[in-house]
Amino acid sequence: MATEAPAHGGYRDILRAPHAARLLAGTLLGRLPNGVGPIAITLFVRDQGGSYTLAGGLIAAYGVATALGQPLLGRAVDLKGQPRVQLPAAVLSALGMALLALTGIGTLPLAYAAVVLAGLFTPPLEGGLRALWPSVLGREDRVHRAYALDAVAQEVMFTAGPLLLTLLVSLWSPAAALLVINLLGVLGALSVVLSEPSRTWRSAPREAHWLGALRSPGLLALLGSFFFVGLALGSITVAAVAYADDRGTPSVYGWLMAALGLGALLGGVVYGARPWAGAPERRLRVLVLLLAVCYLPLVLTPGPVAMTALSVLSGVFLAPVLACAFIVVDRHAPRGTVTEAFSWLVTTFGVGSALGSAVAGPAVELAGTATGFAVAGAGGLVALLVLVSTGRVLGAPTASDTPGADARHAVGTAAPAAVHGEKNTH
Repeated sequence: MATEAPAHGGYRDILRAPHAARLLAGTLLGRLPNGVGPIAITLFVRDQGGSYTLAGGLIAAYGVATALGQPLLGRAVDLKGQPRVQLPAAVLSALGMALLALTGIGTLPLAYAAVVLAGLFTPPLEGGLRALWPSVLGREDRVHRAYALDAVAQEVMFTAGPLLLTLLVSLWSPAAALLVINLLGVLGALSVVLSEPSRTWRSAPREAHWLGALRSPGLLALLGSFFFVGLALGSITVAAVAYADDRGTPSVYGWLMAALGLGALLGGVVYGARPWAGAPERRLRVLVLLLAVCYLPLVLTPGPVAMTALSVLSGVFLAPVLACAFIVVDRHAPRGTVTEAFSWLVTTFGVGSALGSAVAGPAVELAGTATGFAVAGAGGLVALLVLVSTGRVLGAPTASDTPGADARHAVGTAAPAAVHGEKNTH
């Protein structure tokens, strides 16, 4: 049985490590444009007099382009290094949004081209950060704790980002907000790529293969499961809007989404506060089961106060599932493909979320709000089924999939003894 090394210290220990706080903050700032992109596009289109249909079309184009670009850019990072890919991509993505802000929606082909450019070149900072953690932190237990901190920080970003966007819109305009948010994104990417760990990181030597990270059966199994986790989360966002409409109180939607984020934040803090023994693949199955079980009570659609409490509950296991999945990706990514592998997780989750929103809409219209929330429960259960049915594949990483392989070949800031001394969890 695999056993993780005992944890020492807490999140403070991680953030006090050289470069760690800068990398985490820079990555979160760099991801801000993508995190608030759909909201920013909607506000901009409506301010320009465009319809919700147009806003939805632009958001869909942006999302599809982002899903296509992430693994391609992730592979480029593994081949060329972080600075040569992350910063140019961030600049091109920001230029795409700037083009939209400056030209408006008068010429629709140009507007669509702008959001496709912005999405396609969204820098894979998320995968890049997870590739850097081993060289920055050294010990495997600290890397695993950093994954949990990463998942918690995402919830903070998805809560604070819309608030910042709203503030900028109120102070200036949606167009100005688009420009400022994307400028901040470039500055965040710049902070990351100028850091020593990013500049010196190199991926491990990789086998030439057109499938790249996708040649790992274990990674494919994980991606299949996370497609349905994303589907569950995407369906909740639509069902929550329908619930607020049913109650005649639009603000209820905000409360439900904030409650879900709060639950994920609390769950992530608790999960990362202790070491976990056993293979992460088995632990992931338990966490996904708990996630699915906590989605199911949402179909009761009680009053707003009780529904808010259920929303907190529905989010509790989201950050732990993400943190555990990051470990599984690290264990199954073929040597030299770690950034690409993490980028595929981002893409799969995002595509699943988009499909969940698309499925929940007709479900609500045909059978009511509770059915929309039922889609979330069903998505969680199917995600669990995928993990259970592929247990043999997930439980047997190959020799080429040794965790930390890229870290051991990277030129990083961790002392060689710390990196080479990582415990083999196989």
